[in-house]
Amino acid sequence: MTHSNSRKEKATMRSNPFKRARKPRRRAKKANSDSASRHVEPQLKGSEVRLNKFLADCGVSSRRKADELIESGLVKVNGKQVFELGRKIDPQMDQVVVDGKKIGKMDQKIYIMLNKPQGVLSTMNDPKGRPTVAELIEKIPYRLFPVGRLDWDSEGLLLMTNDGDFSQKVTHPKEKIPKTYLVKVDGQPTPDHLNKLLNGVSIIGGRVKAQEIEKIRSKKKSSKYDWIRITITEGKYRQIRQMFAKIGFDVMKLQRVSIGELRLGNLNRGEFVFLTPLSIQKIFRTRPVRSKATSKFRD
Repeated sequence: MTHSNSRKEKATMRSNPFKRARKPRRRAKKANSDSASRHVEPQLKGSEVRLNKFLADCGVSSRRKADELIESGLVKVNGKQVFELGRKIDPQMDQVVVDGKKIGKMDQKIYIMLNKPQGVLSTMNDPKGRPTVAELIEKIPYRLFPVGRLDWDSEGLLLMTNDGDFSQKVTHPKEKIPKTYLVKVDGQPTPDHLNKLLNGVSIIGGRVKAQEIEKIRSKKKSSKYDWIRITITEGKYRQIRQMFAKIGFDVMKLQRVSIGELRLGNLNRGEFVFLTPLSIQKIFRTRPVRSKATSKFRD
């Protein structure tokens, strides 16, 4: 009997050799399906980004400005206005519109250094029709925005980019990136005046101080004004003008000449240059600030 059954099994296998393989194959297929579903879900979740980061990556604005656009109701996702600052979107699936313009992600990051002239706004548009930095870079086929700002009546080094993360890192107070300015003031500050700025003064926005400060010697001496070089790490509204006003002097001219170790050099007013990776590194490469004993004003 046993031999008979054995012969039948062998005959069955010869007639249908895949009969026993079907069941394991179905189990393997199900296992593969489960494995695929476990991998797909994290990828979908990982593709979501915050709306303000997406706008910054697209070169619309910095993250902070993007939040302002959202709060103002200028941003729509899939046709609906969005006011929630923490809203997340899927860049591959969701359609984003800002002020009537469809936004798409821009992969190539652009960084430029511009010598902003006086009488030009550090913004991309102005409702009053005043000159803006957008007019100075109109030949660049990318949508850029300023990193921080220089006042209307100030000039000098202004960074522009379409990289929101870069902008946030440069402007965030915790980074303490030094920014150096040449300042023309009406009158002649004494060492005591300038040391007050080293020790710190209170202005609108909080207490601030100069990291370094010195009078610039010039062959053309005048009793009506002085040139001062000052370095700060904060970035409060009209900070340097407020600081000198605190010690009794008006600022006649203000030019930013460096951010970190990146220097304006001989770049003409209104002109710009593209920054190389090495130049970008200079922004975050800061030299040690001298102690107060050696940085005090000297006649």
